[in-house]
Amino acid sequence: MRLTLKLFASLARYLPSGAERNQALIEVPEGTTPLQVLEQYQVPTAEVHLVLVNGVFLHPSQRNEGLKAGDELAIWPAVAGG
Repeated sequence: MRLTLKLFASLARYLPSGAERNQALIEVPEGTTPLQVLEQYQVPTAEVHLVLVNGVFLHPSQRNEGLKAGDELAIWPAVAGG
């Protein structure tokens, strides 16, 4: 199935080649979870702070739920500032 993967800030370096504007259209097996996508693209889960699917926040306990074709998975690291 195809879905859009968006990685922001320091995580953008884990996007596949050809990604534009912090996003890439990816192909994954049916029922793949957000955690499996992170693993597939070698994104360190310790650096992941916010995970959204179709604009809806996923609590860490929900990151093992299967994605659907056409979903948009967006991930941000913790950002410090002042």
